[in-house]
Amino acid sequence: MKLILWKAASVCLLMLATSVLSAQEITDAGLKKAISDSLTAYCKKQIAATTSVKAIVLDKHAKNVVVSMDERLAYITINEQNAAAMQACVHRLLPDSLQKYELTIFSDGQKLSELIPNVYRTSDKDKNRIFNNKENKVPLVENISEPYKIKSGLQNKHIALWQSHGWYYEQKLARWEWQRARMFQSVEDLFPQSFVLPYLVPMLENAGANVLLPRERDYHSVEVIVDNDASRYGSQYREQNGAESWSVGEGTGFAEKRKEYTDGQNPFTEGTFRQINTIKKGKESLVEWLPDMPERGNYALYVSYKSLTNSATDARYTVYHLGGKTEFKVNQTMGGGTWIYLGTFAFDKGSNEACRITLSNVSGKKGCVVTADAVKIGGGTGNIARMPNPEGFMAGTSKHLDGGAKESIVPQLPIKFTPETSGGPRYIEGARYWLQWAGMPDSIYSRTHFNNDYSDDFQSRGYWVNYLAGGSKVLPGKDGLHIPVDLALAFHTDAGYTPNDSIIGTLGIFMTHHNNEQFENGQSRWASRDLTSLVMDQIVSDIRAGFEPKWTRRAMWNKSYSEARVPNVPTMLLELLSHENFADMRYGLDPRFRFTVSRAIYKGMLRFLAGQYGFKYVVQPLPVEAFSSRFVGEKSVELKWKAVNDSLEPTAVPTQYVVYTRVGNGDFDNGKIVKGTSCKLDVEKDKIYSFKVAAVNDGGVSFPSEVLSVCRKSNEKGVAMIINGFTRISAPASWATQDSITGFTDFIDHGVPDKVQFNYVGSQYEFRRSVGWMDDDSPGFGGSNADREHQVIAGNSFDYPVVHGAAFAENGYSFVSASKQSIADCHVDIEGYAVADVILGKEKEWVTAHGAKPAMFKTFPVGLQSVLTDYCLQGGNLLVTGAYVGTDLWDNPRASKADRAWAMNILKFKWRNDAGAVTGRFKAVASPFPSFAGNYNYYNELNGESYVVERPDGIEPADKNGYTIFRYSENNLSAGVAYKGDYASCVLGIPFEAVKPEMRSGLMKSILTFFEQKISK
Repeated sequence: MKLILWKAASVCLLMLATSVLSAQEITDAGLKKAISDSLTAYCKKQIAATTSVKAIVLDKHAKNVVVSMDERLAYITINEQNAAAMQACVHRLLPDSLQKYELTIFSDGQKLSELIPNVYRTSDKDKNRIFNNKENKVPLVENISEPYKIKSGLQNKHIALWQSHGWYYEQKLARWEWQRARMFQSVEDLFPQSFVLPYLVPMLENAGANVLLPRERDYHSVEVIVDNDASRYGSQYREQNGAESWSVGEGTGFAEKRKEYTDGQNPFTEGTFRQINTIKKGKESLVEWLPDMPERGNYALYVSYKSLTNSATDARYTVYHLGGKTEFKVNQTMGGGTWIYLGTFAFDKGSNEACRITLSNVSGKKGCVVTADAVKIGGGTGNIARMPNPEGFMAGTSKHLDGGAKESIVPQLPIKFTPETSGGPRYIEGARYWLQWAGMPDSIYSRTHFNNDYSDDFQSRGYWVNYLAGGSKVLPGKDGLHIPVDLALAFHTDAGYTPNDSIIGTLGIFMTHHNNEQFENGQSRWASRDLTSLVMDQIVSDIRAGFEPKWTRRAMWNKSYSEARVPNVPTMLLELLSHENFADMRYGLDPRFRFTVSRAIYKGMLRFLAGQYGFKYVVQPLPVEAFSSRFVGEKSVELKWKAVNDSLEPTAVPTQYVVYTRVGNGDFDNGKIVKGTSCKLDVEKDKIYSFKVAAVNDGGVSFPSEVLSVCRKSNEKGVAMIINGFTRISAPASWATQDSITGFTDFIDHGVPDKVQFNYVGSQYEFRRSVGWMDDDSPGFGGSNADREHQVIAGNSFDYPVVHGAAFAENGYSFVSASKQSIADCHVDIEGYAVADVILGKEKEWVTAHGAKPAMFKTFPVGLQSVLTDYCLQGGNLLVTGAYVGTDLWDNPRASKADRAWAMNILKFKWRNDAGAVTGRFKAVASPFPSFAGNYNYYNELNGESYVVERPDGIEPADKNGYTIFRYSENNLSAGVAYKGDYASCVLGIPFEAVKPEMRSGLMKSILTFFEQKISK
């Protein structure tokens, strides 16, 4: 083959020899094909794409051969290893006469070596791609109550991030609607939020970053505004003057003068603000915002102020909340005139001094100015009113549309319209509406001059980034908020369908071919490709390792999408997966998958910024495991846990831990540092204490552990050990066939959201694969209902020991608690406890999608069976409640005969079916145990208070000394079994924590009375 190529190339060279030009194109088709085929093989190692030669140019004087490939070669990640391999491969294909010539390969206008991200280079880093703000030593917001210091994470960095589209007003239809179709129980306008809000944003913030969003981050419909001009409800704005006095500032501030806002109306230009000079010593002056909250909850808190030429860089805000107080420094030289997020805090219902916000004029520098304006608590409902533009509207929805682009104006219909708001919580709305409420100029949020909300929404996000950065080193000389944004990421999911259930996968988009391939500050836009490559590599690698080895990696496009082109910072547009493809969504609806993907994005961003700033990064640890508690005295408790090794990241090693404490009905405090994996804490009698633990290193803090609770009663009847065995979070039930129908069946098992779910629109109604898309209102296969799309759905709170424990305490029992893993691994000895209470919730063995990775969440692993067996045979009292307590041992292909025998011989029950009831009611029935009495209700429908129990198990006695004690009200199937012999057991097919709150104490009393009852001889 090489000889043939050499001969063909020789003919070309002879032709070139007659030319007087030093550089000539080699036109040999055979050589071009050989190079194209060889480099296509390298492409296909990463993506399903081919690449071809555009031109081969020989320069005899320079002794150089230039091979120009099409842009598809640049679709893959290039590193020093594969670049060298491709270079060598092509060089070998050249004829012998050219073997000593220098070879250069180009794609997308760049040398192959120039396509290598700086982070992947051992030398020759491109200094033009270094996009940093090293002079920025004071971030926008800093939490100074955190008990740890981040040194090798994202401290002092500012990241702009947005979660796809949103609910918007379609002028041509005169209605509010989604920008994409409702499919597979979600919609793209909400689905990326289920990655960004619960996982990605907290990970970035836990690493020290300030994260800025152009959409509301709080899903509560409650919103309270407290302002110097006017406040909602009974909220109060108060001032205290010390050595300096508060006065009216020059210029405009926030005021809420309308219930609804229409075109061009800006609440941040309709009010006033207050200001005061700073002091270092002396009597401080304060502003206090005292909210009157309509209901208790955990709410996002935003502040606003005015940025002046001599603003303080350390305005001291203190937030008093149900967990104590948390202090912040806010750099008021940036971010004035909009909502600035401080954090999410628990506020009690009503108005009280324990829940308020203060601002002091004490500063590290005397003579600066602190300004005060409104605070906002909660998410709220949409207040931007829209209607078709009376002068006509633009009908186009092109993703490439720029503000200067011209589109035809469609005349208005002969109908008299009035402005209408979205009617939903603000978090569902697109960026265009939040940005108006947040004080952005209309040139930012309405590039079409109010003629096309769809175009305004996707364009506004890029221009918002530039407005944030305007006036900083990032974008000097431009108007804006002076926030030095380091990078931006647009999180989307893509369209596409595969009939054979293969994965559509992950696509990355960036844009360099704009403004002479430079950002406005003169740095190279190729930094955006570096960012895209690092994030793509991390996502695909982590998904393949943790979930799906065949996850599809798609291209990295250098294309002119508005969200990739407009921002003047390194930017990636991520299309993670296809929301239209069933195979993709079986992963996408799984909370553990979303955690893994979000962690991958965070790691990619961290690696990119570490390369930009030249520091050695450390990745924040994974959450701890095997958490347990036990009393070590009358008024002391010992907590223990284990660190988790991250097999995907060697730097994610904990160096210390934070233990957070909640007392009674309060909330968690700011935590205390613990060096090892255990600690002892003092507790007061008759108070319920709850604890959670997070791992810490120089890169940040992990997500917290599950919550464990304890209480020492003054006159205890005994001590209960509560075992938290409900660890499952999962996608809804689904099945996949290659024939006519398939999909998600959440009416059988909704799955288990991680704490809360706000991406759910309704159940899938169209299961026929053959039904194609007609319109977003008729999307075909995967089409889903809309009855739940404004509702927040409760999931696994990981906080159930306190629910069970409160019922124990009300009935005179002390209690401690431990995780199922700590018990199964024999880290905790349960011998001697008066009661062992196993929480199973909706625990059941589960595989993600088609089961490429092992199953998780088995109700009774062998280790736990062994411990419970020993406990029972020593005369213990065992309580087990769970919706799948029998199903997981009987109707489970991974369960064994030994599992079932154990349930019958030790727990003394047998399974009847997995559809015990649907109406949410059960009742006590006659048995030898008179303590069981009454009627009970449990959560059988989706709601915001408790996870749903769709179809609890029907279970029956398996021993002559066992009896049915409860039956489901609608069909009299057995719902609970009690056994009394050498030990006592009580097993319920209804999770205790899913019983309605007002009934729990009574139910627990009946169970404990049964345990206390002596056996009749």
